[in-house]
Amino acid sequence: MRVITVNGSPFERGVTHGTAFRDDIRAYADDRVGLVCAGQWSHHPLDRATVLDLAEACLEPHRAYAPDLVDEMAGLAQATGTSLAEMLIVSGFTDFVDTVYATYAHEGHAEDDCTAVIVPDHRTDGGGFLAQTWDMHDTATDHVILLDVRSDDAPRSLLLTTTGCVGQIGMNDAGLAIGINNLPGGDGQIGVTWPFVVRKALQQTTIEAALECITGAPLAGAHNYLLFDRLGNGYNVEGFSTVTHVTPLGADVIGHTNHCLAPSTLAVSQTKPTQLQESSELRLATAIDALTDGPITYERIEALTQHPAVSYRGGAPYHVETCGAAIMRPATLDFWACWGLPSENSYEHFSLAPVGA
Repeated sequence: MRVITVNGSPFERGVTHGTAFRDDIRAYADDRVGLVCAGQWSHHPLDRATVLDLAEACLEPHRAYAPDLVDEMAGLAQATGTSLAEMLIVSGFTDFVDTVYATYAHEGHAEDDCTAVIVPDHRTDGGGFLAQTWDMHDTATDHVILLDVRSDDAPRSLLLTTTGCVGQIGMNDAGLAIGINNLPGGDGQIGVTWPFVVRKALQQTTIEAALECITGAPLAGAHNYLLFDRLGNGYNVEGFSTVTHVTPLGADVIGHTNHCLAPSTLAVSQTKPTQLQESSELRLATAIDALTDGPITYERIEALTQHPAVSYRGGAPYHVETCGAAIMRPATLDFWACWGLPSENSYEHFSLAPVGA
């Protein structure tokens, strides 16, 4: 797992990140913009200029929502010789294609990404877990990194992310963790993409403030968000551009994959092809069944992420694979990260606890 620490002003953090991975980010930007242009994910082929014009239109909502993160993205763009529009697509690809879908396509389907769980405290010895695989187009695997964000005015955060992306899955030293699943958004709009929501949530010190970062955002596309804190509080949020459904964590494990569970969000989602719907349902059932009985240890969570139904390699026609995984324990500030398939690679342990604690 490649690890980079960024600090200083938002722009300086972006420059540090961009300088360290300049060639990776430029290649990743070309790949992501190319995927949008090809139309497999957005269901409407477009020329490069049209794609970048639409991304440019999305910048203003991002500036209004989190101007500091736009500054960080500007540092990334300057260090890599790319545009802000390209960096927005690199960061928020799966939400941006929802915007393209709603603007141009209006019919199609969404690919599958990610299996996630929240394990409540009472099912464990020492604090619950938020864990997930991160599944994406198989070209993303080589770009997975761990980002250590340090600033003077927000908690320190560790994020499993990709080169050029401001953040995807993470936990801060206030004991607040956030994870995500892609959802098949049918109501996308020019708005804020999900990595900005993740980073803004991790700038908070309470789960209520983090929840407001999701429910109060003008979302560009559809994602499921999972929040869990050091006190054992948790939420699952199916967040669409026009509808949001919030489920508080109760006594049972919360699991989520890539289909909607709430009627209100299902009503504005795309219809998934049978193969993708069955994959999402199988991964959800596998996660819940694996954690139904008995005490849940770190080892059981790791084994779940290694299950062949959950950790899988990409192939035609969708070329989606498990690119990485994270296991977070807010009560102890322990963070385990895996590059690539957990079934093939080992987790590495990181900690947000103060030195000597």
